[in-house]
Amino acid sequence: MKISDLIPGIKYADKNFFLIAGPCVVESKDICIHIAESIVGMSNKYMIPYIFKASYKKANRSKLESFTGIGDKDALSILKEIKKKFKIPVLTDIHAVNEAELASRYVDVLQIPAFLCRQTELLIAAAKTGKAINIKKGQFMSPESIKFAAHKVLLSGNKKVMLTERGTMFGYQDLIIDYRGIIDMQKMNLPVVLDITHSLQQPNQDAGISGGRPELAETVARAGIAVGVDGIFLETHPEPDRAKSDGLSMIKLSELEKMLARLVKIRSCIAELD
Repeated sequence: MKISDLIPGIKYADKNFFLIAGPCVVESKDICIHIAESIVGMSNKYMIPYIFKASYKKANRSKLESFTGIGDKDALSILKEIKKKFKIPVLTDIHAVNEAELASRYVDVLQIPAFLCRQTELLIAAAKTGKAINIKKGQFMSPESIKFAAHKVLLSGNKKVMLTERGTMFGYQDLIIDYRGIIDMQKMNLPVVLDITHSLQQPNQDAGISGGRPELAETVARAGIAVGVDGIFLETHPEPDRAKSDGLSMIKLSELEKMLARLVKIRSCIAELD
């Protein structure tokens, strides 16, 4: 199955790896529009199928006082506007059964967060919307076991499923990527995505804010492209140090194009070998 099977009409379908990218959370309309416009320009230049992403709210913050969103309807309306303005598909996370139908009115792809990937009722509710579903593999799961989460969606009548690798817990405060898992997950004949920013998070910090190593994002991405991953997921922001969520693991927007250009070249070389 290809990304064009999940999202009919996506631009440059199957000509390159596809890209899921945007800010961690909808902070404001201006920031989201700026990020979307910038990446649309890059995707057109390098013919990369592009899906804009942003959480319309954050339900998994470490501290009670952490930013969670600007309001559900306001954030979802911004995502819908981006979809219409730039003619691109958009993705957002859902965290509870009642969110599935609501979010599906505004976006093209519903994302199941890694820490919720075993929640049967959530997966079924997402499946019943008919939207494409991106299931992030839990940090606690093997590549082989994510098939059971995918089956919950597939057996609920929705064949539009993709899987995302986002690292596996390595102790309490670090993650590691096993690239063998990408090949194992692709055996399901579903598109497999590599999340190159969350895979570099450093969770469970004493300050209650996850750390990260975004300077290694391109290293991780290069390896993923070499292995043959179908898509790349990343979070980006014009000023990561001022972002309201996951700023310590995001890629600076001004640095993104150089990385994408190199990844496209690597993908081209791999295609020639194949």
